[in-house]
Amino acid sequence: MKKSAFFILMSFIIANSAQAGAPKVLGEYGDWTAYYYRDNSGPVCYMASSPKKDEGKYTHRGDIYFVVTHRPNEKSFDVITVNAGYTYKLATPVKIKIGAKTFGEDELFTSGEKAWAVNSEVDKKIVEAMKRGSRMIIDGTSSKGTLTKDTYSLNGFSSAYKAITNKCK
Repeated sequence: MKKSAFFILMSFIIANSAQAGAPKVLGEYGDWTAYYYRDNSGPVCYMASSPKKDEGKYTHRGDIYFVVTHRPNEKSFDVITVNAGYTYKLATPVKIKIGAKTFGEDELFTSGEKAWAVNSEVDKKIVEAMKRGSRMIIDGTSSKGTLTKDTYSLNGFSSAYKAITNKCK
């Protein structure tokens, strides 16, 4: 799973930075892997994981992963990205549940296969909940109307987060 996450993330990096250097693994921490690379704007640190369980009545689904990114030269920290492995249905909310806390319609938005927090405050709240939690469940709806439920382990999240934060202060 970790190797597939690396290859998945390579496409994420290439899509987000045409001039990206090759990412270096900072470490593997439980179910999360921390990475570092430099692009034209400076250092970029991110951590990623794939779900332990993905559910839904679909016949084909692309790569599924969750990323937290720091770009210190842009003063951008804790940016979350969900890659669903399908195109989200327009005007249909995504929900992230961590413990008793649910982030939903007013806090997340989608475009294509990805979902993000609406602002940096929500990013930080999600990351803080992830540090305290043991699992995260993401519910979404594909453009075909298929409901999905992806369950991520948060084992190692705090250690991976510490690694990217120390590298990209």
